[in-house]
Amino acid sequence: MNGRPETALVDLLDRLLAGGVVLAGDITLGIADIDLVRVDLKALISSIDDTVPSPWEQVNR
Repeated sequence: MNGRPETALVDLLDRLLAGGVVLAGDITLGIADIDLVRVDLKALISSIDDTVPSPWEQVNR
């Protein structure tokens, strides 16, 4: 092999979600240098466990 330890994709995702990932982006649609629609996208992706309260109330069914 190449001497470097291999990391599985699942392990990489687990590490990223444990700390949280922030995604941000801008999309602008326009015609002839005139902006018609602008969308700002922001997302926080993180894992949730029993120590982190859910932002949604619990519904017992």
